[in-house]
Amino acid sequence: MLQFMNSARFRSLRNDTAGGVMSAALAIPLAIGYGMFAFVPLGDAYFAYGVLAGLYAAFVVAIVSVALGDKTTTVYAPRIVTTFFLGAIIRHSLINPDAAILHAGSIELTIAIVFSIVLLGGALQLLFGLIRIGTLIRYIPHPVMSGFQIAAAILLFLVQIGTVLGYEQGMPLGQILGHIGATRPLSVLIALVTCGAMWNAKTFAPKIPPLIVGLTAGTAAYYVFFMFGYGTRLGPVMGETPAPQLNFANLSAIADLLRNPGLFEVLPVIVSGALGLAIIASVDALLCTRLLQIPGAVKPDSNRQLIRLGIGNMLSASCGGITSGVNIGPSIANRNYGGRTPVSVLVNAFVVLLTLAACLPVIALLPRVALSGVIMVIAIQHIDPWALQLVKRLVSRDVANRLQVAIELFVIALVAFVAIAMNIAVAVFIGIAVAILFFLLRMSRSVIRRIYRCEGVHSRRTRRPQQAELINRHGGKILVIELEGALFFGTSDSLENEIEAALREDTWYLILDLKKIGEIDSTGARLLLRIHDALTKQGRHLLITHLPEHSPTERFLRDMGVTAAVTRSRIFADTDHAIEWAEDHLIMRESGAIADADEFPFAQLDVLAGFTPAEIDVVKPLLQRRSYDKGDLVFREGDASGEMFIIVQGSASVRINLTARREARLITFSPGTLFGEIALLDQEARSASVTADEHLVCHVMTREAFVALSGHHPVIALKLMVNLGRELSSRLRRANRTIYELAI
Repeated sequence: MLQFMNSARFRSLRNDTAGGVMSAALAIPLAIGYGMFAFVPLGDAYFAYGVLAGLYAAFVVAIVSVALGDKTTTVYAPRIVTTFFLGAIIRHSLINPDAAILHAGSIELTIAIVFSIVLLGGALQLLFGLIRIGTLIRYIPHPVMSGFQIAAAILLFLVQIGTVLGYEQGMPLGQILGHIGATRPLSVLIALVTCGAMWNAKTFAPKIPPLIVGLTAGTAAYYVFFMFGYGTRLGPVMGETPAPQLNFANLSAIADLLRNPGLFEVLPVIVSGALGLAIIASVDALLCTRLLQIPGAVKPDSNRQLIRLGIGNMLSASCGGITSGVNIGPSIANRNYGGRTPVSVLVNAFVVLLTLAACLPVIALLPRVALSGVIMVIAIQHIDPWALQLVKRLVSRDVANRLQVAIELFVIALVAFVAIAMNIAVAVFIGIAVAILFFLLRMSRSVIRRIYRCEGVHSRRTRRPQQAELINRHGGKILVIELEGALFFGTSDSLENEIEAALREDTWYLILDLKKIGEIDSTGARLLLRIHDALTKQGRHLLITHLPEHSPTERFLRDMGVTAAVTRSRIFADTDHAIEWAEDHLIMRESGAIADADEFPFAQLDVLAGFTPAEIDVVKPLLQRRSYDKGDLVFREGDASGEMFIIVQGSASVRINLTARREARLITFSPGTLFGEIALLDQEARSASVTADEHLVCHVMTREAFVALSGHHPVIALKLMVNLGRELSSRLRRANRTIYELAI
């Protein structure tokens, strides 16, 4: 026995027990309070039924979740948002004097409808998980959930006012002012004691959960006044509850409802209520699960979570319980007090069951005002801090996008107002619709990230002086438009207008950079086809970049006929190659030729500019002639080489590997240009690799030849150095101009 008590298994069981008991101490008052809140609209006669409904939900969903494979220490109990939803449905749709249900049956039928909504809501949660849309539910806009949460907090706070004022009977909020004279000051004082104790619990009792501190302080204050003979000046206690019956008796009431002739009259309320409840409960559960996730732990499966909750809530409704969800406060308490395995959740459920079996007489003595004071503090704490931060940002001067912040707050306020004044289901759907509308408006802004012409931005291919001059004069006829965001029906029209305006200038080549485009729909694809057709009719050219073969976007554009129309020859891996194609075409259009079949004349090399024929005759024998086939490596990065290469035929490029399948071109050298001169001058290792793009012929000057030239013909060597310096300076200026053009 002693050995077992010292074992790790016993320590784990002890910690799980402590965590389960302490988390239950938090979850039970919440389950009682939220259950009461759900049934308050039915009147005081059904007040105690809410107590049982909350406790049933906490017990049943916890047992089901663990049985279905939940390996976490998550504690399940009714949630403020779902409880508020149920209470709002009862108040607005079921006991409203104008509601059809009053003409169709009794209060028992109303309760059957409530549990039908909970049952169907659980079934929809189960369906959400089975069809794997748990990940999609999480994308409901946060302002919608924030507005709903704020509305729930406000109503949860307001509905406690009657109890705090000491009224014996519950009454609608609109009637409270008319009965203000019946207020019991001692009841208000007890509520203040409860709230103050709970709010400041961490100061004087940091190891005890604030809810327990507040509830204990309020109850103690209540009975102190009671002992001194002030019982008539205090509010009511919880009172007796019906005997708990954990069975499926509710199913017979739901079956009677299905046979009721007035079913179709109330069916819209049931279906819309269940759908709204399922969505809200699912989003709330997934958000809470995310908040409870331990850094580095395995991410929980959202769909399995919804399946467990769906089945649990269906069984809860069958037994007389309301909707339950992930409860953050008790779950954190479970973890903080040692809970590490699902055993702690089972201990929590056992304590709830023990409360149902043996502690209801004690709960009956609990002052309502103390519980209301605790719930008021919880309601204040449930006001979304993110919304408060938005308000602070809006009123402050330090806000980057005031309009965006104002829109977010508008959605929050709209959802909260509709939820309080009208119907909670309507509020959620209106909020989602408004958020989507504003999203579409934001997305409809121009998708053009940047526009520039290529008189200052050139490709990385080096050119002969005459060709470079031609590109400088006519490069403005090459227009590059970089796009970002989504090219869809909301942005296509504005993009088409901007392109038409840009093409009114002298433009022969339009390059569309799709690198930052995340999505293209059929409207966007049709726009690309219209642009291509319009340019083709005018003898102009559309080039597209950053459209990898077999990518989702490329496959979609292929299906829409865009790839076939533009042709693969005008779709490029990057913008640099597209600019090079346009430059080549521009040179051919202006001069009649692009490439040179013959070798570049030796005497016209830029590196020999200013040399006399005699000096050229001195240099030429010092150069070695070398040839390379397409794809051959001229030299590799890191090689200890000191040779300068002068191209007389073909081209070579410097490339770097970005990923295993993707590379980038830094520069391409054409006939008449040179590369490798840095190693000749500084005698350091090669800084990059160079590969032949096609059949390549070079004249090569080795370091030994350069040293010999310097020793025997220093004047010629100095001229060569001056020309090399001019070439390096030209490259630096071109690079600076490109950087400047791309930066503005």
